[in-house]
Amino acid sequence: MADLQELFNAAIEPLPPIDDENFAPHLDSFAGRQVVLLGDGTHGTSEFYRARAEITKRLIKVHGYTIVAVEADWPDAEAIDRHVRMRPGPKASIGGVACGQEKHEPFKRFPTWMWRNREMQELVEWMREWNKDQPEECRVGFYGLDLYSMGASMKAVIDYLDRVHPAAGKEARELYGCLDPWADDPVAYGLASMQGMRDCEAQVIQILRDFLNNRLEYMKSDSLDGEEFQSGKQNAFLVRDAEQYYKAMYWSSTSSWSLRDTHMFETLARILQACPSPLHKAVVWAHNSHVGDARYTSMGFHCSEINIGQLCRQRLGPENVSIIGCGTHTGTVAAAREWDEDMEIMNVRPSRDDSWERMAHDTGVERFLLDLRRGHHDPGLRAAFSEENRLQRFIGVIYKPKTEKSSHYSQAFLHKQFDGFIFFDHTEAVKSLEKIQPATALGRGETYPFGL
Repeated sequence: MADLQELFNAAIEPLPPIDDENFAPHLDSFAGRQVVLLGDGTHGTSEFYRARAEITKRLIKVHGYTIVAVEADWPDAEAIDRHVRMRPGPKASIGGVACGQEKHEPFKRFPTWMWRNREMQELVEWMREWNKDQPEECRVGFYGLDLYSMGASMKAVIDYLDRVHPAAGKEARELYGCLDPWADDPVAYGLASMQGMRDCEAQVIQILRDFLNNRLEYMKSDSLDGEEFQSGKQNAFLVRDAEQYYKAMYWSSTSSWSLRDTHMFETLARILQACPSPLHKAVVWAHNSHVGDARYTSMGFHCSEINIGQLCRQRLGPENVSIIGCGTHTGTVAAAREWDEDMEIMNVRPSRDDSWERMAHDTGVERFLLDLRRGHHDPGLRAAFSEENRLQRFIGVIYKPKTEKSSHYSQAFLHKQFDGFIFFDHTEAVKSLEKIQPATALGRGETYPFGL
């Protein structure tokens, strides 16, 4: 029987350069599912952003996808969504400032480079140009799945209720007053809760319950066919989930991770449900650690953590989901050495000998697609994969080369974690719009582990 490296070499499909018009069509067989999840092995690699952008454009143009949902905060993403779909209200482009009653520059908290970069700027402007020629109901939207905007979301709920039902807005302002001292420093709220000083769970649940119970009344006052209501509802859910998350951070990193990814999946499910047509399909951008099925990594089988990729397969059905990861061997990456420190262009150490990335490097192919679905390769490859105990590298917004194995590697069964894997042997750092990072009160444990 051939060894794993030989089977691996035989299974790969070399890819043209990303800017070649034939690059994205190589991924066509993964389309047609309700959700396509596109992962990245770092939060600061240009090739990962550019490849996902080209795949996303093709999914939109050729396969009719109308939802782009990313690992980002809902209020920031909504400013971008208003820009690309030309919706009323405060809007902004990547690197731009919103127009409206109140200025808002999106994605300005650490790590700014994760979304404020040239690669995302190009995709967002492409989406806006595409939407100009589409009927309003077919325009592609841009949505945030994460839960780190507790203060901004509280404000958004109050502002919405002030417009449609001033009495409800007043009540929400009073109930959210419990959380208000920690709106800009939610990690401190978790500590205060652990010490028995404050617990605002009942108040945030009451606001959400009232929001849902009064939805028909609120939507009557919504002049935009319920879209503003859907956003207000999502912000109310976000505050509830963030309140639970920041408390859980002090008790268990495992439960806080799972709460975060459950929130991301449930946000995605609400976006899909709110769309007027059952034909709407979503593209999800998040780190490999979020999209790759956690049951087949040490996150799941050692730590009992779950993630959005696992939840999509379990709740939507594996036949309705495609999961594609990205990896690299070496090059440069945009990252920080510690939380809240400025971005640096850092050298990525060559992948470890016991990693999947090294096996990919040893093919000698510059860039390729590995189709991991059953029936798309030699059956012996899956058996060989199952017997191999290899590591996968995860670099988030923080990179620690000196402690790389303990900080950035985790065991993974690649053939079950993903449906497809795109590999670039040598990569370059994402082109950030700024390197100086703003100070933020959010703690370094916020995106455990290491900014994922």
